[in-house]
Amino acid sequence: MRNSIRYSVDKKGKPAHILVIRLSAMGDVAMTVPILSAIIREYAEVELTILTKKSFIPIFSGLERVQVYEADVKKRHKGLMGLWRLYQELKPFKFDAVADLHNVLRSRVLKKYFALEKIPFAQINKGRADKKALTRVKNKVFEPLKTTHQRYRDVFEQLGYPVEMPTVKPLKRLPLSKKVLELVEQDTKKWVGIAPFAAHEGKMYPLHLTQKVVDILNNTNEYKILLFGGGASEVEKMQHLAKPYSNVYSMAGKLNLSEELELISNLDVMLSMDSGNAHLAANYGIPVVTLWGVTHPYAGFYPFNQPMENALMADREKYPLIPTSVYGNKVPKGYDAVMESIKPQQVVDVLLNILKP
Repeated sequence: MRNSIRYSVDKKGKPAHILVIRLSAMGDVAMTVPILSAIIREYAEVELTILTKKSFIPIFSGLERVQVYEADVKKRHKGLMGLWRLYQELKPFKFDAVADLHNVLRSRVLKKYFALEKIPFAQINKGRADKKALTRVKNKVFEPLKTTHQRYRDVFEQLGYPVEMPTVKPLKRLPLSKKVLELVEQDTKKWVGIAPFAAHEGKMYPLHLTQKVVDILNNTNEYKILLFGGGASEVEKMQHLAKPYSNVYSMAGKLNLSEELELISNLDVMLSMDSGNAHLAANYGIPVVTLWGVTHPYAGFYPFNQPMENALMADREKYPLIPTSVYGNKVPKGYDAVMESIKPQQVVDVLLNILKP
């Protein structure tokens, strides 16, 4: 956070200090990074302040001219009074405009508060009608929608800051701390990250199939396989998955997000579900192989600047209702095993194609 500073509007009348709202979830927060990077690269006069949750602050550590303000939505900034308190805390920054990349009830309340000072406030169009058409059972419209990255771009364009995405460069790889180096000793083996979990089971590759992928990679003795995960149950499952292998290491529960980003930024490839880890790795230009179950890249959440051949999708001929939802939380009867239509050898083949010189 900064002290109260006034950023003047530039000579063309464009806002020079912009508040950017993106509170959750991790994947969506991570997807803002390429757009923010493009803004600060193309517009030297712009300063950005990101309003987000404390746990996501490390995601923005590699960006210049970007500061972060914590939204404590569980306590200090909870409810209407809490949001008024948040607005009062933000007022001294004298923002010239607000880019709302979230567009939820909280940010819509903040919009009303900022309207008191007539501060320009641009909000993301989430394309809800198009997403409903893509995911519905009857009369499904199966065609690619505008990407989330493009939707973020549109918000800044409303404020007078169009960006060209080819100018975006990946974040720089992070130096490895002593703690990370002690957990993962450096040697000549390439590093393969695997993040087998997702928020919903409809997006998760079954662990017994993940184990087959791990088994094949481990037996080459050419790669160090690093497992990423979060919750207590995931920690136990990953430890169990790693235990039989000499080249497999579970990172679950051992690192905070800053340390995980150090490691992710130094991977040779990341295998991920349709989840936040895919976007975190993509921000550093790491090749990302993604597995898609009841969700689909057409919904607009494909990792930034990743080739489509790196995506392996469940069999739509066998499961024509895919995508059944945007977030993977709706699994129709008979669709529990959609991920099993992606064979472990297929996954390994794509990984090895990236890893081989």
